[in-house]
Amino acid sequence: MKITSIFLISLVLVLVQTSYAQQNESDMELDVSDEEKTIIFGGFALAVIGLFLFLARDIILRKKTSYDKEELESKKDKTNEKYHSDWGDDYEEIGTRRNTVKDKEFRDAARNDELPNYYEVLGVSRDATREEIKKSFRELAKKTHPDRTKEDSEEEMSKINKAYEVLSDEDSRERYDKYFIN
Repeated sequence: MKITSIFLISLVLVLVQTSYAQQNESDMELDVSDEEKTIIFGGFALAVIGLFLFLARDIILRKKTSYDKEELESKKDKTNEKYHSDWGDDYEEIGTRRNTVKDKEFRDAARNDELPNYYEVLGVSRDATREEIKKSFRELAKKTHPDRTKEDSEEEMSKINKAYEVLSDEDSRERYDKYFIN
C-alpha cells in the first residue's frame, strides 16, 4: 500500500512539473521517443495490474471449501453468502474468550459477596460427582417442596433449584468454581 501511494504521489508530481514547465517555457518542446513511450506505458500497465491484484487479493487467496466444489441450489440465490460471509470471521475471536453474560453475573456477585455457597445449599463437598449432586438435590427437593411440606418454602426451593442448575452443568460449575472464594 505504501509503495503504490508513493508511486502515485511521485507520478502526480512529475506530471505537475512537466505541465508547469510547458506553460512557462513555450519554446521548449518535450520530445519523447518511442522507447520512452513504451517504458511509460509499461509502467502504467504494471501499476494498474498491481492495483488490481491488491484489490482482489482476498478473492485470489481465499481458501476453497467443499461448498465451492459442489453445484448446489443455494449458490444460485446466494443464500450461503448471506449467512456465511467473511464478515463474521472477525467476531469468532471474541467468542473464544468465553466472556459471557453468566461470567459477568458470577464476577459481579463474587465482587459484592452475594455469591452463595451452592455446595452448602445442596450439602455436598466441592469434589462431589454429578450423581452425588443429583441425589442430594432430589432428597432436598422432596423435603422442602412447597406441595409436600405445606409451608412457605418457595424461597428455599428456588435456592436449591439454582444451586442444582449451576452445579449440574459442567460449564456453569467451572465458572462458579472460578469465581467462588471459599
